[in-house]
Amino acid sequence: MMVSVAVSKLGCTELFFVDPGTKINGKYYRDMLLSQQLLPAIRMIAGDVYVFQQDNAPAHRARETVAMLQGATPDFIEPTSCPANSPDLNPVDYKIWSWMQDRVYQHPVSDVDQLRERLLQVWASMPQQVIDDAINEWRRRLRACVEADGGHFEYLL
Repeated sequence: MMVSVAVSKLGCTELFFVDPGTKINGKYYRDMLLSQQLLPAIRMIAGDVYVFQQDNAPAHRARETVAMLQGATPDFIEPTSCPANSPDLNPVDYKIWSWMQDRVYQHPVSDVDQLRERLLQVWASMPQQVIDDAINEWRRRLRACVEADGGHFEYLL
């Protein structure tokens, strides 16, 4: 099961679930996740003042996706601006999912439905401070990434 979400210091979106077995290609990502779910939810939280960042998954860096985000978001960090295959600069990847995972898996999960329910419960209980701390860490991580010439930089933190 894939889960997508947007976070900011103004708040966060709900969790958006992709059913197991769904092919996440550029078209699905643009037409379903971005156009119908993430971007409208982000606008409800932040209006027209936000920076959109994502990782370098193939659907995220597809030419049509990049073009869409260039026109549909007020400020977009393009995939070419980030190191390839690195979750190290995405607050959701380097902080928030690990916080969630620690809580979701405190007890064994028996099936996808139970996993979904636990994710929703943990997400609803996450303090905004966890998100704020992750975002506050971003500039320090960015500086370390530059210092490491885009390579592994965890040792610099």
